[in-house]
Amino acid sequence: MPMHRSNFITRLRVALAMAAAIAMPGAASADAQLDKMRAKVAAFIADKMEKLGGSRIVYRVDTDGLREAVVADLRDDVYKTLREGRIAFSGLAIRDGRVEVNIPDAKGREQLTRKLASATEGLPTHALAVTGSGDGLIRLAPTEAASAARLHELVDDCIAMIEQRLKDAGVTLASVQPEGTDRIRIFLPGMTEPERITAIFARKVKVSFRQVDLSMPAEQAQRGAPPDGTEVLLGFKDNKPYLVAKHSALDGDDISYAGPGFASGTKEPVASFRFNGRGTRRFAHITSENVGKPFAIVLDDKVVSAPEIREPITGGSGQISGNLTLEEANSIAMMLRAASLPGRLGLVEQQVVQPAAKP
Repeated sequence: MPMHRSNFITRLRVALAMAAAIAMPGAASADAQLDKMRAKVAAFIADKMEKLGGSRIVYRVDTDGLREAVVADLRDDVYKTLREGRIAFSGLAIRDGRVEVNIPDAKGREQLTRKLASATEGLPTHALAVTGSGDGLIRLAPTEAASAARLHELVDDCIAMIEQRLKDAGVTLASVQPEGTDRIRIFLPGMTEPERITAIFARKVKVSFRQVDLSMPAEQAQRGAPPDGTEVLLGFKDNKPYLVAKHSALDGDDISYAGPGFASGTKEPVASFRFNGRGTRRFAHITSENVGKPFAIVLDDKVVSAPEIREPITGGSGQISGNLTLEEANSIAMMLRAASLPGRLGLVEQQVVQPAAKP
């Protein structure tokens, strides 16, 4: 019987990983499958908690950090739309949780609101409330419904990230579920040291995008002294040495989304990511200045990819590939997501739960 239960939870976790890997924004059927699998895991874990006891941990997502990140992204979108549309403006700023901008020309104001509405059509997390004062000043902010939808999306992202990081840490028996609107509950049957788990999430994932130094072979730098301002880091899978700049051109705060997927041509597993407005501009500048040179993507001091820049990348998105398994692509994506989540998870409660008394 124990072997049967072990196989059951293993099958559930494999199915969860697969569903998470193929789920893309807007894929309702994949989301429903993932929710169904999570419900099965939760039911199984609840039974184990009652019999064995264990640890209960509750986190709260950073709603203030989320609001700041959403409004900052909105400001970047407004700036991009104004520049691309060559709309005269002044005073673009964030005040009292809203984006304000002064556009003297009425046609320019109408052009901005029309383009923003067109770009966010069908996306409930990006619906905007737009008000004007009649003197050219426009105020933009997410609607209440959009804010609630974005919070729900953030909680889902945090749950996926927590599940993957627990798995990476070797924790195979756990239930991660939403609790209320902004909290996440973790049940860990049989575990009596919850602080061992909270320590995992107290450490922020380090993500950096660094230039590769070609002034000498990485192997030579590894044996001797690397040039000033550089260091040797090893590859994520092959432990191959890379000579990279110590300074990071971009970091996790510049990422707005990350998730697993499949390359369009080869169908190989990849970890895809998108930059926010600031990251998009910086990445476009860096890739324009370094065409023909390799560029390293580093997670926790391991080089997960070092592709050659073939042309300027102005769209603000990229992929990490290179003979990855689906599980590795999912793990990398979740680490990127952990680094990009607005704010941090706040620990609300951790306690040891005793098993139910036998009748």
